[in-house]
Amino acid sequence: MDGLVKFQTADHDRSLIALFKSSPSSSSLSSSSSSCSSSSSWTNEKVSHEGEQSHVAENEAIQGMGFINGIVGHSGIMEWKDVEKRFDQVAWTGNGPEPVVTWSEFGFCIGMLSSPEFANELLRALRGHRDWKFNITKTELHKFWFRMKDDSINSRMRIFFDMCNRNMDGRITEMDIKQTILLTASTNKLSVTHEEAEDYAALFMESLDDKNKGYIEISQMESLFKASLTKPASSTRGTHDVHDSDLCEEQEPMSRAEVLFRTYWRRAWIVLVWLLACFVLFAWKFIQYRHRSGYEIMGYCLPTAKGAAETLKLNMALVLLPVCRNTITWLRKNHHVNSVIPFNDNINFHKLIAGGIVVGVILHGGTHLACDFPRISESDRSIFRQTIAAGFGYHQPTYMEILTTTEVATGIGMVVLMAIAFSLATKWPRRRSTVLPVSLRRVTGYNTFWYSHHLFVLVYALLIVHSMFLFLTDKLMEKTTWMYIAFPVLLYTGERVFRAIRSGSYEVDILKASLYPGKVLYLKMQKPEGFKYQSGMYIFLQCPQISYFEWHPFSLTSGPQDDYLSVHIRTLGDWSYQLYALFQEAVISGLQGCPKLYIDGPYGSASQDHVKYDILVLIGLGIGATPFISILKDVTKGVQTAQSDHSGLRECSLTKGPLKAYLYWITREQNSFDWFRDVMKEISNSTKKQSVVEMHNFLTSVYPEGDVRSALLSVIQALHHAKNGIDMVSRTPIHTHFARPNWFNIFSRLARKHGGAKIGVFYCGPSNLARELKKLCTKFSTKTTTRFVFHKENY
Repeated sequence: MDGLVKFQTADHDRSLIALFKSSPSSSSLSSSSSSCSSSSSWTNEKVSHEGEQSHVAENEAIQGMGFINGIVGHSGIMEWKDVEKRFDQVAWTGNGPEPVVTWSEFGFCIGMLSSPEFANELLRALRGHRDWKFNITKTELHKFWFRMKDDSINSRMRIFFDMCNRNMDGRITEMDIKQTILLTASTNKLSVTHEEAEDYAALFMESLDDKNKGYIEISQMESLFKASLTKPASSTRGTHDVHDSDLCEEQEPMSRAEVLFRTYWRRAWIVLVWLLACFVLFAWKFIQYRHRSGYEIMGYCLPTAKGAAETLKLNMALVLLPVCRNTITWLRKNHHVNSVIPFNDNINFHKLIAGGIVVGVILHGGTHLACDFPRISESDRSIFRQTIAAGFGYHQPTYMEILTTTEVATGIGMVVLMAIAFSLATKWPRRRSTVLPVSLRRVTGYNTFWYSHHLFVLVYALLIVHSMFLFLTDKLMEKTTWMYIAFPVLLYTGERVFRAIRSGSYEVDILKASLYPGKVLYLKMQKPEGFKYQSGMYIFLQCPQISYFEWHPFSLTSGPQDDYLSVHIRTLGDWSYQLYALFQEAVISGLQGCPKLYIDGPYGSASQDHVKYDILVLIGLGIGATPFISILKDVTKGVQTAQSDHSGLRECSLTKGPLKAYLYWITREQNSFDWFRDVMKEISNSTKKQSVVEMHNFLTSVYPEGDVRSALLSVIQALHHAKNGIDMVSRTPIHTHFARPNWFNIFSRLARKHGGAKIGVFYCGPSNLARELKKLCTKFSTKTTTRFVFHKENY
């Protein structure tokens, strides 16, 4: 293997310039493509003869220049009927016999509404003369459309050539290329300066103008695009490049039932035990009060309310356990405990128990208010005296008198406080969603969620008081609430005290602070003495200058072997905006007067389980890549240590760790690559002996490879990487793919390459993609012998 970090198109890129110089035929082009493509798509792997390879290369070039690839309507690829419908929407009667649209409406008609400048240049090329700004008839639009749909590469190449050839003389100069680069970059929301465009144009001309004529012709450009488009199939190609039928393997894959059992059995048994406990407690208390004297007054309302109350006691105890983070982090270290308890789902279980509390409160409180209390106040006096009068001092209370008792007042108080806390903890208020009215958005957000959640201190205090003043019983042994909650409350209180003491000794000095585009703050902090952690863990940060009470979690982007701690913080809420503003002032003043920071941790997370797998797939969206930076550093360092131990002929066994890691980082803005540029360069330059880490960047603001709006960028990107070893988009050695990843194709190649392996898929990002990835993990685990195990970060 030829480098710790494998670059998917590096070998191909290095051979591009040599191919152009020799004016290759399609046969030689395809042959070269085949020789340098170690990770070709499954479709290309099935081609066995050079003649067939040449035919496939030609077809790929034709499809790659499919201008219509990026012209998409509301229901998929546009057809003429869609174009005609758009034409009719904006057409008007001109001076001629048929309706027309203005030339500026051309982009709307063909589906390039988001790229009006590019659409105008396309129209100029189609009309082929200087005076091209006049109205378009439906007949002319029909001719243009089917010319763009023409599958012949000569026809499509002529259109693209004419777009670059601004003076229509059949020759493209360096200035023409520069102007097209600037237009293409603007269309794809890429930042390219005039100086960079000049360098790229010069590189483009250098590759083709071998006779120094000062211009290139269409035949030369055709050879260039054919060569660049015969590279290995990109992971952004169509979803049908790999079919389900291609996934069959010689070994027998697992059944869907087995995959689902392996995936969910730990969660299932925990949930089943919890449900069983709730059911048993409810039934026990229901039967007990079914035979009490109060049943004659209140009927089934009484045992129902008491049964629900018993489940509430249990859930009010359990709800604290999943947020005892230090305890969970400590328990994770025990292999046997970690193998049967799904610690990665602690927040989900916390939410599930909270849902159980809501159900219990509605059942318990609702039954009391709507059934028990009215029956008590309206019951027959003689029956009342014979049954439950002693519990009320032999006075039959009215409904309002019951509501003013200590037990009912404390109960209502708890319900109000819990309703506030639960409501503000839901997704929309916590994230200050735009779907909320403006008046509500002003009083919601993470800070509001954080403070409102501490209302539960009052809730537990009221719960103790409530449990001491129960109706219908004076027996202390039946007032069991304190027995349920004593241990969890003491454990949680102990954790908070421990965190306060520990964090007080973990004041950190800021070694470096950097401000990145997108309002991302990078902090490099002194590592406290004795602070040990594993890659994938996270810490809490507190800034007393903002708040003495708020702690916010952030993944560590430094490796366990580093002598410092680092985090990347994106400003997404009130607290992070204030922190960013404070450090912005400090950076301007040369880090004078940096705000004081305290840290608490480290804490375990789902990413910490990466050590269980030989193969890792790390998927991060935007700032979601942060937990995986530490893992990549750790994997790289582990390989170097293993190599050092092996070369030193040490007899000690090597520490088990991942043998291969794939990073897929998806971001929508080019300047996001600034966040981890130094880290990527550090990892890629760490060693040259073994291919272990494979990194893929995806920029979704750029149109897919093969779209006319990104075709020139793809070629120049390959040329630039071939010459300089640096990607022109990310400005790192890592190749940047255009548009969103095709996850089906990615999983297909991974399943084929690592047949029979167990691959850990770790994801950090929005829930929508998480559901898609989870389904793919199940699908490919059942269709192939490769097992994909999905993990999602939860904070």
